[in-house]
Amino acid sequence: MSSQEIGQMAHLMRRAGFGATRDELEEYVDKGYEAVVEELLHPGDPQNMPDDIIRRYHTEQSELRLSDGAAAYWMYRMITTKCPLEDKLALFWHGLFATAYVKLNQARALLNQIDMFRRDGLGNLSNLLVELSKDPAMIIWLDNNDNHKDAPNENFGRELLELFTLGIGNYTEQDVKDCARAFTGWTLGNAEYMATRASRDSIWPYSRIAWHFQYLDDDHDDGEKTFLGETGKFNGEDIIEIIVRQEATARFICTRLFQFFAADEVDEAGEQVINTMVQSYGDSKHEIRSVLRTLFNSEYFKSEQSRFARVKGPVELVVGSVRLAGSYRTPTQGIEQVARQAGYMGQGLLQPPSVEGWHEGVEWVDSGALVERVNFVAHEMSNVNNPGVRRIIERLATENGGVLSPEKLVDQCLDLLGPVMVSDSTRKSLVEYAARQGELNLAGRQTGDEAEQRVATMLGLATSTREFQLA
Repeated sequence: MSSQEIGQMAHLMRRAGFGATRDELEEYVDKGYEAVVEELLHPGDPQNMPDDIIRRYHTEQSELRLSDGAAAYWMYRMITTKCPLEDKLALFWHGLFATAYVKLNQARALLNQIDMFRRDGLGNLSNLLVELSKDPAMIIWLDNNDNHKDAPNENFGRELLELFTLGIGNYTEQDVKDCARAFTGWTLGNAEYMATRASRDSIWPYSRIAWHFQYLDDDHDDGEKTFLGETGKFNGEDIIEIIVRQEATARFICTRLFQFFAADEVDEAGEQVINTMVQSYGDSKHEIRSVLRTLFNSEYFKSEQSRFARVKGPVELVVGSVRLAGSYRTPTQGIEQVARQAGYMGQGLLQPPSVEGWHEGVEWVDSGALVERVNFVAHEMSNVNNPGVRRIIERLATENGGVLSPEKLVDQCLDLLGPVMVSDSTRKSLVEYAARQGELNLAGRQTGDEAEQRVATMLGLATSTREFQLA
């Protein structure tokens, strides 16, 4: 197989997943690019670490009441999944439909929402929005439990239009009001009991009972409404059907998907791709799977200039590095700290800063976050005991007869890490460092000896480069 095929497949797996090891990439290339795209778009069994195993090692991941344990639980899922697009897309929806622990004080409800994103995230947008509107975490987060027939609360209705679907400028204030009226009666079961529980236990008000959606017909405003130019006695499902038919919704969703999976900035060529994605959205009756198929198979996406055109989000960086290093494949103390690391870099799982989600792209990398990013990845990749690092050492030894010049050490480490494309100046600096100790001989090496540590150090340096921060 050619280096071009490896590079293209690595690009797909960085964007549609969390990266892949060289062994995995070679297996994917054997299947073929379009076949792998279809495999990603039709996830099967993710083969996740069993819950009962996790709970034996991590009691805080048993009840999943607090945010740290819940974030670590999701981190395990992303690290070990065999269906990476399923969780990558769940991460996208988590950022777009941002819902945070801080208001809920119940992480299990948030994980239920993430499960819903996994289950419905590739399907029809209408179905996804209906499930989102019925989601207990979203109902509490945007106050739809306080949206009553005689006292409407516009919070959910406004954000549904402004931040989730149409975007600013594509609706009126009257549309917001009638949207809110349509979602009256969409609330939680046992609301009065939950309010009583909250008054007695203000820290974790709902941890002992499961939240569930309830539709209260007697609290629903069944009057006539006019929404986006259509008039009728609309309920929430009717509003969503009108929303998903709008050109503005198609363009909004497709643009956000493009920016998450393809490029931080949309240029003229990117606009053309978005146009084809919008066409697929309409032709497929609003199916996200079809939109992503169009994107991943586009010549734009597959081209070399589209590679490394996005700054990796903190969760992408952390999960991708851990998967590459091969650590945390089994229950391991410290997984909570791994989840916290993403927060230190600016993206705490289950804790978006506001209903707007995170500001992405270059805003991920300020001076403080960059130090956290470099230190974390270098720590993972410079540990000779990590299985992924050991596999890279084995390949270097086997493919070179055990002997590598400084130039070959640098080039092959960069190749096996991605391949990672670096500037001439970056490569020169890495080669100069490697040349200080001369030729590397891995023949007769022992685990953790000086020769192996030289490889691990180079891996740590290579993953500390500016270029490794890009996807």
